[in-house]
Amino acid sequence: MAELTIAFVDLTGSVSVYETLGNDRAARAVTKLTQWVGSLAIEHGGQVVKMLGDGVLMSFANNRQAIECVSRIQQEHAQRVLQWPDRLKLLMQIGLARGQVVVVDGDCFGDAVNVASRLSDLAGPEQILATDSVIRKLGARSGVRSRSLGPMRIKGRAEPCEVFRVEWQTEMGSEFLTLPADLHAVAKQRESVFGGIELGWLDASLSFNLTDLPVRIGRAPEADFVVADPRVSRMHATIDIRSGNYVLEDISSYGTWVRFAGNDHILSLRRQECLLHSDGEIAMGAPFTDYSTPTISFRLVDGSMVLGRGPLDA
Repeated sequence: MAELTIAFVDLTGSVSVYETLGNDRAARAVTKLTQWVGSLAIEHGGQVVKMLGDGVLMSFANNRQAIECVSRIQQEHAQRVLQWPDRLKLLMQIGLARGQVVVVDGDCFGDAVNVASRLSDLAGPEQILATDSVIRKLGARSGVRSRSLGPMRIKGRAEPCEVFRVEWQTEMGSEFLTLPADLHAVAKQRESVFGGIELGWLDASLSFNLTDLPVRIGRAPEADFVVADPRVSRMHATIDIRSGNYVLEDISSYGTWVRFAGNDHILSLRRQECLLHSDGEIAMGAPFTDYSTPTISFRLVDGSMVLGRGPLDA
């Protein structure tokens, strides 16, 4: 066994690219990008474990080189796609984890591999999510900017794992140089950026500010946002604030599905949670492929808007 940092890079937006370019041209574009990602891994002292369609699994003995590699991937690709049409934009979402890994015939197995893959699913486009083992390995004077998102439940893990967002943007402000303080202080600071969250289902539209959280969504009349559909559990899901970020947690019998605006990737939650990093939709009790499933829209509201619990048009 070896202690390695595992990075999983996943491309988002491939469905619209295939629809626009056709299978052959789209496949060539995806392959070219994944090969470029692999070449940067090798350049930073890492290894390409395998290519997985529109994803790349990489390993690094040197933890710092792993973070430098994935940060560079995001930085250079962000510049590359500036001039691309929206329907052709393939963005990167990246997960990082470090731990003991078993290497067999060039492939990698272990908790770090599973967690890195899961974090890439949970990350938004152009985001890098990393476990605490990756960030703390760097030391206090690494110069790497990161922000704690708090403990999150990761599929396959019995205990929650503290997750950090790596801030790779060169123009990021100094507030990201240190970890946040307690939850109350962070939520108060975040209120100037996010004023709350709006939920909509059929003709029902409600808004909630940070003091209203957590919001309970379910079929029961006592839920904060009621979805009267038999596929929805009495208390189906909650939305809360954690370290200044909105977190949706599924507590249902049949599951919850999440998709974000402009992203064709769908998260499937079964007694799990995910970050609500941008606007999108939530399917409750059945996946989006079932067109009759109750689907809630959600929108993150800028702090300049004054919100309170009640109808949006009130």
